[in-house]
Amino acid sequence: MLPLYFKLTILTFILLFLEEIHSAGQVIYAVNAGGEAHTDTNGIHFEKDPLMGQVGIASDYGKRLLIGRVPPNDHILYQTERYHTSTFGYDLPVPADGKYVLALKFCEVYFESPDQKVFDVVLNKEHTVVADLDIFSKVDRGVAHDEYVPFEVHKGKLYVNGEESDIHLNKIKLEFIKGYKDNPKINAFYLIKGTLDDIPKLPPLIHPDSRHQQDQPTLDLDDLEEEQRPEKRPRNIPTIPEAFEPEEESSIMLPVFIVIGAFIPILFFLCKL
Repeated sequence: MLPLYFKLTILTFILLFLEEIHSAGQVIYAVNAGGEAHTDTNGIHFEKDPLMGQVGIASDYGKRLLIGRVPPNDHILYQTERYHTSTFGYDLPVPADGKYVLALKFCEVYFESPDQKVFDVVLNKEHTVVADLDIFSKVDRGVAHDEYVPFEVHKGKLYVNGEESDIHLNKIKLEFIKGYKDNPKINAFYLIKGTLDDIPKLPPLIHPDSRHQQDQPTLDLDDLEEEQRPEKRPRNIPTIPEAFEPEEESSIMLPVFIVIGAFIPILFFLCKL
């Protein structure tokens, strides 16, 4: 029979452990859109796309690319996708009241310029949570981009961005809205019960111009001054123009000598007259 204080100690540790798990966020639903099941480097298990063979088009065109901002193990989450020529979406289960965060994973794997694919993301058919999303414009081609959508569920209602709507059968609709510029898409997503602090974020984006500047070798200030300083020639070595100065002076005086030489005989002849 364990002593009472020992039981209380074990119970305290269990409660602390459960609190730690809760603070890390509980994954409710995760899908690798257009792809197979995958567990990422954060331990989140993404299910195989439930829309396979039902709605839209599953594509692995992104496997031609290496994806920036994520470790190699998680490239697959951004290389596969589901897109559709019309609006499409998924049902998100919200089993209890509380705070939730929806993490949406995107990557532009096809277009090579901005303003080619632009669309909205809507929750529960009423709340636009991502407007005019242009993935290429956000991060360029072949680079991971995540959007985070916090919301709250309370007594059968959804609260997001200061607005509310009714929830039916403990599910809310996640939709990608067809616009005028190509087709809406999603690479992967997951829903947690928790806050934004519980979401593992992507590393900061390095702008292409910044990468270019970082790749340039730095020039030491002393080296710069040395390059800008006029070249000094050794004093004991004459320059090329100086080496030819005597010859230049002789060429100038030669006509004078000729005139003097011609004038002397004439002067001598005149003196005899």
